[in-house]
Amino acid sequence: MAKRQLNRRQNWRIEKIQDERAARAAKRESHTLDTLEGGDLGPEQLGLVIAHFGVQVEVEALDGELAGQVCRCHLRANLPALVTGDQVVWRAGNQGIGVIVAQLPRSTELCRPDSRGQLKPVAANVDLIVIVFAPLPEPHPNLIDRYLVAAEHAGITPLLLLNKADLIDAQNGPALEALLAVYRQLGYPLLEVSAHEGGGMQALQERLNGHVSVFVGQSGVGKSSPVNSLLPGVDLRVGPLSEVSGQGTHTTTTARLFHFPGGGKLIDSPGIREFGLGHVSRDDVEAGFIEFHELLGHCRFRDCKHDREPGCALLKALEEGRIQQQRMNSYRHILSSLT
Repeated sequence: MAKRQLNRRQNWRIEKIQDERAARAAKRESHTLDTLEGGDLGPEQLGLVIAHFGVQVEVEALDGELAGQVCRCHLRANLPALVTGDQVVWRAGNQGIGVIVAQLPRSTELCRPDSRGQLKPVAANVDLIVIVFAPLPEPHPNLIDRYLVAAEHAGITPLLLLNKADLIDAQNGPALEALLAVYRQLGYPLLEVSAHEGGGMQALQERLNGHVSVFVGQSGVGKSSPVNSLLPGVDLRVGPLSEVSGQGTHTTTTARLFHFPGGGKLIDSPGIREFGLGHVSRDDVEAGFIEFHELLGHCRFRDCKHDREPGCALLKALEEGRIQQQRMNSYRHILSSLT
């Protein structure tokens, strides 16, 4: 049965109720904050946001006597929205609850449009995006390419990760190898692992050490399984594939940062399973296709759409095999979705 569409008045009522609830929550939070700041607060110190729970965050102390400890903190009303991965200045309270007093500048941020089309940050200071796919559910090149465009736009290094390599067989093997060959030819780093059997996990751990990483990919590809293998005791929930659709089920509900023994960090979040690209421009999309870089600007016409125009450098490269048809299809599909 088709999903019922809400009319404008119903949408307005829903947004009004949500805004009223948010206002009441902010008022309660302000009262709590006034009570805290009316008491004794500790000295200012550096911290790292490792989880976000509505109007509160969990902060890991990075210096001082509390270094390494985790404290639940309130946010001052004049602060911007904080996300997992943010570095902050905070003060500990005498009741075990602290206060965030400042946010430090972000080196990078991952954003996605919310239900109203407004950009919403979902993770900060990430320097490695691990794009996870698997033999099942069948990987879609266009989805992988969307992640690569998002990574390029955010200035974050991508790593392609084929999980569940133990499920490769004679039936899906040729198509998978053809898919991987495209990205190997482009020079993208690519690893094949099996979290279930342990194959390739050591190489993955070495690649993650020293980085702040985030795993992305469609549901069912097993993003949580490698984390459980690399971080014994974390025990992220793993969702099975649906017997009806063959797709995965969502299991992660709260953004959280984990530490690897080798010094790296991982942010696991439901908000970064998919990146909407509604906030990027045509130029941003073209910049996300690295094989286009040396060709852009060499078309006969300045406003070339790279479709049927004579003298198009991209179409010539496509004919000569310097651009793969799969990638050109993805480029056109992403552009069409922007409009």
